[in-house]
Amino acid sequence: MLASESPRRRQLLAGLGLDFTVRPAGVDETPLPGETPAACVRRLAIAKARAGAAGAGAAAADGAELVLAADTVVVLAGQLLGKPRDAADACRMLASIAGREHTVLTGVAIEETPTGRQLASVEATRVRMARMSPAEVDWYVATGEPLDKAGAYAVQGRGALFVEAVHGNYTNVVGLPLPATLRLFAGLGYDLRRFLSRRT
Repeated sequence: MLASESPRRRQLLAGLGLDFTVRPAGVDETPLPGETPAACVRRLAIAKARAGAAGAGAAAADGAELVLAADTVVVLAGQLLGKPRDAADACRMLASIAGREHTVLTGVAIEETPTGRQLASVEATRVRMARMSPAEVDWYVATGEPLDKAGAYAVQGRGALFVEAVHGNYTNVVGLPLPATLRLFAGLGYDLRRFLSRRT
Protein backbone atom coordinates (compact mmCIF):
# COMPACT_ATOMS: atom_id res chain seq x y z
CA MET A 1 0.00 0.00 0.00
CA LEU A 2 1.32 3.44 -0.97
CA ALA A 3 0.55 6.08 1.65
CA SER A 4 0.97 8.99 -0.74
CA GLU A 5 -1.14 11.04 -3.10
CA SER A 6 1.89 11.85 -5.27
CA PRO A 7 1.24 10.83 -8.89
CA ARG A 8 5.01 10.64 -9.44
CA ARG A 9 5.40 7.93 -6.79
CA ARG A 10 2.43 6.05 -8.22
CA GLN A 11 4.00 6.21 -11.68
CA LEU A 12 7.33 4.90 -10.44
CA LEU A 13 5.73 1.89 -8.76
CA ALA A 14 3.37 1.26 -11.67
CA GLY A 15 6.34 1.41 -14.03
CA LEU A 16 7.80 -1.57 -12.20
CA GLY A 17 4.59 -3.51 -12.75
CA LEU A 18 3.86 -3.70 -9.03
CA ASP A 19 0.47 -4.51 -7.55
CA PHE A 20 -0.40 -1.87 -4.95
CA THR A 21 -3.21 0.26 -3.65
CA VAL A 22 -3.12 3.96 -2.76
CA ARG A 23 -4.20 5.26 0.62
CA PRO A 24 -2.96 8.85 1.11
CA ALA A 25 -1.90 9.66 4.65
CA GLY A 26 -2.22 13.30 5.61
CA VAL A 27 0.26 14.53 8.20
CA ASP A 28 1.48 17.97 9.24
CA GLU A 29 4.65 18.50 7.20
CA THR A 30 5.88 21.53 9.16
CA PRO A 31 9.55 21.09 10.19
CA LEU A 32 10.18 21.06 13.92
CA PRO A 33 12.28 23.84 15.46
CA GLY A 34 15.97 23.07 14.99
CA GLU A 35 15.24 19.95 12.96
CA THR A 36 17.71 19.13 10.19
CA PRO A 37 16.31 18.49 6.69
CA ALA A 38 17.38 14.81 6.84
CA ALA A 39 15.73 14.31 10.22
CA CYS A 40 12.61 16.06 8.94
CA VAL A 41 12.08 13.85 5.88
CA ARG A 42 12.78 10.71 7.90
CA ARG A 43 10.31 11.71 10.61
CA LEU A 44 7.62 12.60 8.07
CA ALA A 45 8.06 9.38 6.09
CA ILE A 46 7.70 7.38 9.30
CA ALA A 47 4.64 9.39 10.33
CA LYS A 48 3.01 8.87 6.93
CA ALA A 49 3.69 5.13 7.00
CA ARG A 50 2.27 4.92 10.53
CA ALA A 51 -0.82 6.89 9.54
CA GLY A 52 -1.32 4.68 6.51
CA ALA A 53 -0.97 1.56 8.67
CA ALA A 54 -3.48 2.94 11.16
CA GLY A 55 -6.00 3.22 8.33
CA ALA A 56 -5.35 -0.30 7.07
CA GLY A 57 -8.35 -2.28 6.01
CA ALA A 58 -8.40 -5.98 5.31
CA ALA A 59 -4.98 -7.57 5.64
CA ALA A 60 -3.27 -9.27 2.75
CA ALA A 61 -3.68 -12.99 2.22
CA ASP A 62 -0.61 -13.74 4.35
CA GLY A 63 -1.98 -11.68 7.23
CA ALA A 64 0.22 -8.65 6.66
CA GLU A 65 0.05 -5.39 4.77
CA LEU A 66 3.11 -3.36 3.86
CA VAL A 67 2.68 0.40 3.93
CA LEU A 68 5.16 2.47 1.93
CA ALA A 69 5.54 6.22 2.48
CA ALA A 70 8.00 8.94 1.51
CA ASP A 71 8.74 12.63 1.92
CA THR A 72 10.96 14.70 -0.39
CA VAL A 73 12.58 18.12 0.03
CA VAL A 74 15.17 20.22 -1.73
CA VAL A 75 18.03 21.60 0.36
CA LEU A 76 19.96 24.64 -0.83
CA ALA A 77 22.85 25.89 1.30
CA GLY A 78 21.26 24.29 4.36
CA GLN A 79 17.83 25.80 3.68
CA LEU A 80 14.90 23.43 3.25
CA LEU A 81 12.71 24.08 0.21
CA GLY A 82 9.40 22.24 0.25
CA LYS A 83 6.45 22.81 -2.05
CA PRO A 84 5.86 26.44 -3.03
CA ARG A 85 2.93 28.23 -1.42
CA ASP A 86 1.95 29.94 -4.68
CA ALA A 87 3.33 31.11 -8.04
CA ALA A 88 5.35 33.92 -6.48
CA ASP A 89 6.97 31.49 -4.05
CA ALA A 90 7.73 29.12 -6.93
CA CYS A 91 9.44 31.96 -8.80
CA ARG A 92 11.50 32.75 -5.72
CA MET A 93 12.57 29.14 -5.30
CA LEU A 94 13.53 28.72 -8.94
CA ALA A 95 15.53 31.95 -8.93
CA SER A 96 17.40 30.71 -5.86
CA ILE A 97 18.35 27.30 -7.29
CA ALA A 98 19.05 28.44 -10.87
CA GLY A 99 22.72 28.15 -11.79
CA ARG A 100 23.51 26.34 -8.54
CA GLU A 101 23.74 22.85 -7.09
CA HIS A 102 21.30 21.62 -4.47
CA THR A 103 20.55 18.35 -2.69
CA VAL A 104 17.33 16.38 -2.92
CA LEU A 105 16.55 14.40 0.23
CA THR A 106 13.87 11.72 0.37
CA GLY A 107 12.86 9.90 3.51
CA VAL A 108 11.37 6.47 2.84
CA ALA A 109 9.60 4.27 5.39
CA ILE A 110 7.87 0.90 5.29
CA GLU A 111 5.63 -0.40 8.06
CA GLU A 112 4.22 -3.90 8.32
CA THR A 113 0.76 -4.38 9.77
CA PRO A 114 -0.34 -5.66 12.16
CA THR A 115 3.12 -6.24 13.68
CA GLY A 116 4.21 -2.59 13.57
CA ARG A 117 7.68 -3.56 12.30
CA GLN A 118 9.15 -0.59 10.48
CA LEU A 119 12.29 0.46 8.63
CA ALA A 120 13.25 3.88 7.26
CA SER A 121 16.11 5.52 5.41
CA VAL A 122 17.08 8.85 3.90
CA GLU A 123 18.56 9.12 0.42
CA ALA A 124 20.44 12.12 -1.00
CA THR A 125 21.03 13.16 -4.61
CA ARG A 126 22.85 16.27 -5.82
CA VAL A 127 21.32 18.21 -8.71
CA ARG A 128 22.83 21.07 -10.70
CA MET A 129 20.42 23.49 -12.32
CA ALA A 130 21.09 25.64 -15.35
CA ARG A 131 20.95 29.39 -15.16
CA MET A 132 17.42 30.62 -15.80
CA SER A 133 16.44 34.02 -17.06
CA PRO A 134 13.47 35.77 -15.42
CA ALA A 135 11.50 35.05 -18.59
CA GLU A 136 12.31 31.34 -18.35
CA VAL A 137 11.28 31.26 -14.69
CA ASP A 138 8.00 33.00 -15.51
CA TRP A 139 7.35 30.63 -18.40
CA TYR A 140 7.99 27.54 -16.32
CA VAL A 141 5.85 28.68 -13.40
CA ALA A 142 3.04 29.56 -15.83
CA THR A 143 2.93 25.91 -16.93
CA GLY A 144 1.70 25.07 -13.44
CA GLU A 145 4.13 22.18 -13.09
CA PRO A 146 6.24 23.66 -10.25
CA LEU A 147 3.33 24.40 -7.92
CA ASP A 148 3.12 21.01 -6.17
CA LYS A 149 6.78 20.00 -6.39
CA ALA A 150 9.49 20.26 -3.74
CA GLY A 151 11.92 22.91 -4.89
CA ALA A 152 9.41 24.03 -7.54
CA TYR A 153 10.56 21.77 -10.37
CA ALA A 154 9.92 18.32 -11.81
CA VAL A 155 12.98 16.50 -13.12
CA GLN A 156 10.72 14.09 -15.03
CA GLY A 157 8.71 16.89 -16.66
CA ARG A 158 9.38 20.23 -18.28
CA GLY A 159 11.77 21.03 -15.47
CA ALA A 160 14.21 18.63 -17.16
CA LEU A 161 14.96 21.48 -19.57
CA PHE A 162 16.85 23.19 -16.76
CA VAL A 163 18.48 20.20 -15.01
CA GLU A 164 22.12 20.07 -16.12
CA ALA A 165 23.35 17.16 -14.00
CA VAL A 166 22.13 14.58 -11.49
CA HIS A 167 24.70 13.04 -9.16
CA GLY A 168 23.10 10.04 -7.51
CA ASN A 169 19.83 8.19 -7.92
CA TYR A 170 17.42 9.75 -10.43
CA THR A 171 14.26 8.22 -8.93
CA ASN A 172 15.16 9.88 -5.64
CA VAL A 173 14.75 13.25 -7.37
CA VAL A 174 11.38 12.15 -8.74
CA GLY A 175 10.27 11.37 -5.18
CA LEU A 176 10.84 7.68 -4.42
CA PRO A 177 14.34 6.13 -4.53
CA LEU A 178 13.61 2.68 -5.89
CA PRO A 179 16.91 0.98 -4.92
CA ALA A 180 16.41 2.16 -1.32
CA THR A 181 12.82 0.90 -1.43
CA LEU A 182 14.06 -2.52 -2.55
CA ARG A 183 16.54 -2.59 0.35
CA LEU A 184 13.90 -1.63 2.91
CA PHE A 185 11.56 -4.38 1.75
CA ALA A 186 14.45 -6.85 2.02
CA GLY A 187 15.26 -5.57 5.49
CA LEU A 188 11.78 -6.59 6.61
CA GLY A 189 12.21 -9.98 4.97
CA TYR A 190 10.27 -9.32 1.75
CA ASP A 191 11.35 -9.57 -1.86
CA LEU A 192 9.81 -6.58 -3.65
CA ARG A 193 9.60 -8.65 -6.83
CA ARG A 194 6.97 -10.91 -5.25
CA PHE A 195 4.51 -8.03 -5.66
CA LEU A 196 4.95 -7.90 -9.43
CA SER A 197 1.68 -7.99 -11.27
CA ARG A 198 0.81 -11.23 -13.01
CA ARG A 199 -1.18 -9.30 -15.57
CA THR A 200 0.21 -9.25 -19.10
